[in-house]
Amino acid sequence: MAGSLNKVQLIGRLGADPEIKQMVNGKSVARLSIATSQSWKDKSSGEKKEKTEWHRVVIFNEGLVNVVQQYVKKGANVYIEGQLSTRKWKDEATGQDKYSTEIVLQGYNSSLTMLDSRSNSNNSNLVSENKSSLPNENMSQDNSDLDDEIPF
Repeated sequence: MAGSLNKVQLIGRLGADPEIKQMVNGKSVARLSIATSQSWKDKSSGEKKEKTEWHRVVIFNEGLVNVVQQYVKKGANVYIEGQLSTRKWKDEATGQDKYSTEIVLQGYNSSLTMLDSRSNSNNSNLVSENKSSLPNENMSQDNSDLDDEIPF
């Protein structure tokens, strides 16, 4: 169908360390669980409310799998671009058909960007234990040390 687009963009935090597995063909695949949150003030009660959505992400891109395996840990703040994909599978216990919708990163039209500074990524577990899973916690930080991360 001409004129259609299947693209997902998320900024969120990893709820667990990435899961890396080997496929039958010998290539690696990474699975991530990313939380995105929104907060608002309830008009009637004045109480602060929050809603967190969890997203399953599957990475088939070999280069991104290597980066995730080496550098991305629980609590890391990441930006991803990929495509929505729904797969059908059979529940072994009940024999019923089940469906899972995931964000797939594969090929040239996908990306993953680590948003934590280098010094923060080493402490990402500490950050996730002491703060909520809000995806924009580090967005207001002083980014004066970004020049240290430019590889050229």
